[in-house]
Amino acid sequence: MPVSAIALCARALIKLGARPLVSFDEGTAEAEVARTLYADVRDALLSAHPWTFATAQVTLARLAGVPVADYAHAYQLPADHLRTLSAGGDGRGAGLVYRQVEDRLLTDAGRVSLTYIFRPDESAFPPVFVEALSARLAAEFCLPLTESTSRGELLHRLADEALRQARLIDSQQDTPHRLTHFPLLEARG
Repeated sequence: MPVSAIALCARALIKLGARPLVSFDEGTAEAEVARTLYADVRDALLSAHPWTFATAQVTLARLAGVPVADYAHAYQLPADHLRTLSAGGDGRGAGLVYRQVEDRLLTDAGRVSLTYIFRPDESAFPPVFVEALSARLAAEFCLPLTESTSRGELLHRLADEALRQARLIDSQQDTPHRLTHFPLLEARG
């Protein structure tokens, strides 16, 4: 089955022991719960970790207006932006002092490279994320559909474990981050 929003929700409903849906508009309680909760749960899970499949870098477009205070320039964040990981200038991906306000990034730099989490198409989700997301959806769908708090608690524990495993696997696809500033090492000379 190709990965899509409907397929992910159907998979979660099967984990819950409910009837899978074919469409968000089919008029069932399952479809209503899935339609209402899916996008927020997906975006929260995407934002919870710097997933390699959902990380992008762009050069931001400077806005004509000047910020009211503290910074010299404002830049427009991308439309698919979920979470800022870092901002840099002069060909670097990090190191800028900035503040994010609404859908803008404020800084004194004349050019900004942004590293951020975006919302990829479901077809780009790797299998470990599909498993973590469907487990989280099953946990979130449980209470509205079954009214069973004990079952919901169990599903939340299983979802947390699936997310931990997915984060671990995803984190192994990048060079470990090096400490760039550590006062205790600097004090030792």
